[in-house]
Amino acid sequence: MNSSNTVAAELGLRLVVPEHDGVPLTASLHYRAEDPYAIRMAFHVGMDEPVEWIFARDLLAGGMTEPAGDGDVRVWPADTPTGQRVLNISLSSPFGQAHFEAPLTALAGFLLRTFQVIPAGREGEQALHSERNCPEGAGTYRLQPCRSRETPRKVGPILPRLTH
Repeated sequence: MNSSNTVAAELGLRLVVPEHDGVPLTASLHYRAEDPYAIRMAFHVGMDEPVEWIFARDLLAGGMTEPAGDGDVRVWPADTPTGQRVLNISLSSPFGQAHFEAPLTALAGFLLRTFQVIPAGREGEQALHSERNCPEGAGTYRLQPCRSRETPRKVGPILPRLTH
């Protein structure tokens, strides 16, 4: 495990809008060892507060090479008409739907850094460690954070190939 407990990055995305070129926007990504299964992504959409979604790390990592997810969050890799590799992120909620394209290489680099903090398959060890160190009565630590329904896979070795 890495000595740093957090990984953060800013990522340029494109909101896919039918019959338009799309809308560029920025998202902040944040990963903490204390919540080893989750990646927080805050979408900065104008002057309002960012809209935050929590993704299962293994869902985003799995979507780098093949379609993953069902229901409210789906991800899949693709090439844009200009040949750029992107990760499509489709979000659905009672308030609406959104489809984003994120640069695959930048997102792969972020994910690779999260696996340097907590390697794939070792998330449970960190969750138990964090639970033991949580003060009595704090009630804020979630031992079972948001996870995909898919069986976690070891994706660490795949990510370095995507970043070249």
